[in-house]
Amino acid sequence: MAASQAYLDKAQLRQSYRNVWHTDLTNAIKADFTCCCLSLWCGPCVSYMLRKRALYNDMSRYVCCAGYMPCSGRCGEKNCPELCLATEVFCCFGNSVASTRFLLQDEFNIQTTQCDNCIISFMFCLQQFACICSLVACIVGSEELSEASQLISCISNMVYWTVCSCMQTQHKVEMDKRDGKFGPMTVPPMQQMSRIDQPVPPYVGYAPQAQPAYYSYR
Repeated sequence: MAASQAYLDKAQLRQSYRNVWHTDLTNAIKADFTCCCLSLWCGPCVSYMLRKRALYNDMSRYVCCAGYMPCSGRCGEKNCPELCLATEVFCCFGNSVASTRFLLQDEFNIQTTQCDNCIISFMFCLQQFACICSLVACIVGSEELSEASQLISCISNMVYWTVCSCMQTQHKVEMDKRDGKFGPMTVPPMQQMSRIDQPVPPYVGYAPQAQPAYYSYR
């Protein structure tokens, strides 16, 4: 119960984060078309590379699902982190993408926009609807209903893989920004680690944008 409450507290804390993603889900394909296509056709491989990069290529810091799932720390990660990460991205692909997302959000205090939340919620609702339709078709035994449920499942899978590929592209672009691949960045002042007990977390990772100066002409 304590662990579950900690997860809920972290999820609630993310709503107060003040930074935003460098690109939202709707513009991810324009931000990095190559990565988006690669994520669509080989999602687990991209998930592996992004998690390793999120850990600054230090696999000694690896924990299964980035410490956000009940199985975290219980899978022998310390003995063979590369194998554990490969198992995670292929067997629990959705969790691996979500865990990398949470890892970046907690590190840089990044909030999820309402538009992104709507897209992710639509994906989840469509998956649940496809599952319900498949169960009803199995119980009723109607051939027409079975074909309809297969069509809905196909659409649900297409939406799922599309959203995941855009999400991974979003993560990649954010780490490009973190690593200075968009040009020189101003070094931010020393920050403190984000804690669950902080009511409003500080800005972390990026320096605040300079405000333009205004002059009056007489």
